[in-house]
Amino acid sequence: MILVVLGTQDKPFRRLIEDVEKEIELGHIKEEVIVQAGQTTYESKRMKVLSLIPAPEFEKLIEDASLIITHGGAGTILSAIKKGKKIIACARLSKYKEHHNDHQKQIISEFSEMGYLLEYCDGDNLYDLIKKSKNFKPKKFKSNTKNMINLIDNYIVESNNISWYHKYKEVLLYLFFGGCTTLVNIVSFILLRLFKINMYFSNGIAWFLSVVFAFFTNKIFVFESKNSSFSRNIYEMVSFFLFRLLSLVFDMGFMFLMIDVIGCGELISKIISNIFVIIINYLFSKLIIFKKGN
Repeated sequence: MILVVLGTQDKPFRRLIEDVEKEIELGHIKEEVIVQAGQTTYESKRMKVLSLIPAPEFEKLIEDASLIITHGGAGTILSAIKKGKKIIACARLSKYKEHHNDHQKQIISEFSEMGYLLEYCDGDNLYDLIKKSKNFKPKKFKSNTKNMINLIDNYIVESNNISWYHKYKEVLLYLFFGGCTTLVNIVSFILLRLFKINMYFSNGIAWFLSVVFAFFTNKIFVFESKNSSFSRNIYEMVSFFLFRLLSLVFDMGFMFLMIDVIGCGELISKIISNIFVIIINYLFSKLIIFKKGN
């Protein structure tokens, strides 16, 4: 049995399924052909075409297939590689409006160079690849999950014209909310000083308000720590405040140095101090405090 996988993208991929049917018509494919078509509407008397296939059944089809002809979906390719299956992979291409970009071609090319599959390029003859697959021995899969994920992620990121945001999303959000936190701190400080409240007492209150704001924005929006464990939530809250307390000590010391020793203005000193505090707190939050949700 040959399994043809078109994926579940929101765009059709008729080019591949039409090529497969053509080879059936020419008598080059005599085995049973099952197609996971996704959003590709296609009727055929020669193939069993299914829109979606439940995961357990799909895994069983991969296991039973003598050959898998697939689009460049990383999930399908990795599942088939792990099972040592023979794979012919054809990338969805943006020029045919089969995808938003051409990252699938880059993924397939990399897997092909590593010896895991045969690449079906635009303009190739599918039958030639089917014949080649008879003697093709795919490279045995070696688990290297981290590198494989990085490989796929990098190709998607590099080919996506808006992916720079996704690549640096965490840092960008941290800087945004860090700026908001700084604003909360500075505005609170200025308002308290307008009421002639002691500078250091004003700084302490401004710090507390900004920490409360920072904890919830960091937990929810930046590091997306969605832990349901009560003990974990308590750990995050306590450790966040403790590390922010350390940064407060730095902030107070820096303010003393800038204002009382060097003689800089209060506002300028406060702004410079907060820039350093934002960097320090990001490292604490990312490396120690928050556990990113699954």
